[in-house]
Amino acid sequence: MTVQPVAARDRTDLMALVEAAPHRYRVLTGDRPTGPLHLGHFFGTLAHRVRLQDLGVESYIVIADYQVVTDRDVAGDIPGHVREMLLDQFAAGIDPSRTTLFTHSAVPALNQLLLPLLSLVSVAELLRNPTVKAETAATGDRAMSGLMLTYPVHQAADILFCGANLVPVGQDQLAHLEITRTLARRFNDRYGPTAPVFVLPEPLVGRVPTLLGTDGRKMSTSRGNAIELRATADETRTLIRRARTDGDRRIAYDPVGRPEVANLLELAIDAAFGGLDDVLARGNDHANLIADQKLEQVRRAMNMAYT
Repeated sequence: MTVQPVAARDRTDLMALVEAAPHRYRVLTGDRPTGPLHLGHFFGTLAHRVRLQDLGVESYIVIADYQVVTDRDVAGDIPGHVREMLLDQFAAGIDPSRTTLFTHSAVPALNQLLLPLLSLVSVAELLRNPTVKAETAATGDRAMSGLMLTYPVHQAADILFCGANLVPVGQDQLAHLEITRTLARRFNDRYGPTAPVFVLPEPLVGRVPTLLGTDGRKMSTSRGNAIELRATADETRTLIRRARTDGDRRIAYDPVGRPEVANLLELAIDAAFGGLDDVLARGNDHANLIADQKLEQVRRAMNMAYT
């Protein structure tokens, strides 16, 4: 498949073009597995993912496990969070037979793309990124890690490795995507002026670009102000009314505390898709194939292919 770059246009025009020719588009999006997905995720990107998938757009979803440690010292139960994230994706309508789901840590070639991309951006540009500044401020006195500083570049590698030309984003993620576009343009200008290596992705901004949480700030699990996708109607009503909540306000995949519910979820997933581990194994294999091909193309453009 040859993915064509798309020119900037407003959301209505862009969706009309996607609907008319979904085969021309490839989409990449994803999340950090730090906890349950919430309504901010749904309105920001999840609804778009499902719609694009159902239109027939080739879709990739990265579960960014490496990015969990960008702003924390303890990673927590990453395997458990990955498992819950998969369940949330499936509940929202993602079909792994039509969408590739994969993890950062399982695709070495994708992460190796970070090195040439880092050579194309200055520290000053990274420090000016609004998301880097906001997330760093949210961590209090914790020193910024190198991974946090380069977070926008890692995101760029996620998008560029598979040739995505369409990225569902919230308004607050537009600066990240602009860095991706800038890096793609700089690499092409330096190493592929006559044969571009990367396409320039275009944002598909949701109708509710930034959803506020129950405390008026951007909705985030880490801030404790999120309404989770798995919350019941009563739990959602309680959160919206800002009533006092307790530690068991959500329905979670909990094989120890709630084995019956966990078993039913696992049986449903096994029957539909062949098991969570199988879903990731298939997705990781496909992502590795695509990433290896792109890394080889990058090496040849940089005159670093030695075989």
